[in-house]
Amino acid sequence: MQQTVLILGGSGKAGSHAADAFWNAGWTIRQYKRGTDMTQAAIGADVIVNGLNPPNYHNWAKTIPTITGQVIAAAKASGATVILPGNIYNFGNQPGTFDERTPQHPHTRKGKIRAAQEQSYRQSGVQTIVLRAGNFIAPGSHDDIMSSGLMRNIHNGRLTALGPADTVQAYCYMPDWARAAVMLAEKRDTLATFEDVPFPGHSFTYRKLCETVNAASGKTHRLTAFPWWVMHALSPFWELAREMAEMRYLFAMPHKISAEKFDQLLPAFQPTDLHTVMLAGLPADIHPDKVMRSGKQPITV
Repeated sequence: MQQTVLILGGSGKAGSHAADAFWNAGWTIRQYKRGTDMTQAAIGADVIVNGLNPPNYHNWAKTIPTITGQVIAAAKASGATVILPGNIYNFGNQPGTFDERTPQHPHTRKGKIRAAQEQSYRQSGVQTIVLRAGNFIAPGSHDDIMSSGLMRNIHNGRLTALGPADTVQAYCYMPDWARAAVMLAEKRDTLATFEDVPFPGHSFTYRKLCETVNAASGKTHRLTAFPWWVMHALSPFWELAREMAEMRYLFAMPHKISAEKFDQLLPAFQPTDLHTVMLAGLPADIHPDKVMRSGKQPITV
């Protein structure tokens, strides 16, 4: 029997790639329209992918709990399993390799909000899969970590390091995350009511990224530091600058995400190769052979 997934935030990084992946796996796709009755939209859905996220970190303290309450109510009414894109804000500033057993000690406002969000799902009784990942790389996007951060000045011959050049960071290639979400959804009957699943993705340094880009493009790009001082200076007047400045620690914190639980749950999963992932954000005029986002664009209601 064909299964149905309700996509929340279908134009965003998680939602759009999830829609592609579920469509390619033969699911019926239902897109949620913001401002409509979410509970009504969820009736008949087997899975809800919660890709809703306020843009530019706007008013998280109010908006995230509101969305969470709506999703939980919709899942209870429909009996659907919720898949939530988790992040590492919950862990705070503790360098290392994160897994589902890592103590959560959020010290930022956004980290505390995300931890409270997950706790709400845990206490709700709704089956929830938190697929926890590092920095999102979304090919075809203009607002992911690559396009708006690391490669923001690529046409000027510069790559931007958001922290020290040799800092290892965890990255999540969104088409891979979405395929993993489908695979977990299809074995949800074997999972616990609340599953915290670390998504290992790939880990690399800013320096390694620069070397890879230079080798692939045949051009020399310099690695330069992100001007965090500008964000701090503008924080009193610009919400996005204030919210970004709070997360500066994250980009200087060496970390990876463990593959142990993920590999146990999805032993057949084949990730996209590291080289492709690292070059996914390159503009076509610099590296014409780069891999762009593929897949159909379902708008099935």
